[in-house]
Amino acid sequence: MAPKADTQSAGAVAAADASSQFSMDPVFHVLKVVPYSFLRPPRLRLKIPSVSLPSAMTVFSLVLLTYFMVVSGFVYDVIVEPPGIGSTQDPATGAVRPVVLLPGRVNGQYIIEGLSSGFMFVLGGIGIVLLDLALDKNRARSVKVSYAIAGISSVVIAYVMTTLFIRIKIPGYLR
Repeated sequence: MAPKADTQSAGAVAAADASSQFSMDPVFHVLKVVPYSFLRPPRLRLKIPSVSLPSAMTVFSLVLLTYFMVVSGFVYDVIVEPPGIGSTQDPATGAVRPVVLLPGRVNGQYIIEGLSSGFMFVLGGIGIVLLDLALDKNRARSVKVSYAIAGISSVVIAYVMTTLFIRIKIPGYLR
């Protein structure tokens, strides 16, 4: 049962409100209240929007895309605006050859170099996710073996290619 409202306090509040309205400066009353006295607010029946949470796969995809953009040097590419691919002249033939990796400079990159190294990092991360999926007890044995083979091969390919990129980037590294 709802509690009974105190009539004395409610009446006192209404009287104080009414007296504060009439104790207003008349010029202020004319400037503030009178021009808007004929207006009334509309009756709005607004519905509260319902926002549903994104699925787990959507969140994973956004996190993976963000990871790819960060490790591939997207911010560097936007700020510095390096060329997409480099070129060098072959000393024997004199022909111009394309160069994908910028050798000798650790703090510089071509756009393709950043994208390919970022792809290798993402490939290694997906391989680790596949290895985790291979440990699920509720999957069939053939599916678990497929996940394990794909995960191991992804991690190995990513490791070997990243090591190759580092050896090209820094001559004489790990030798």
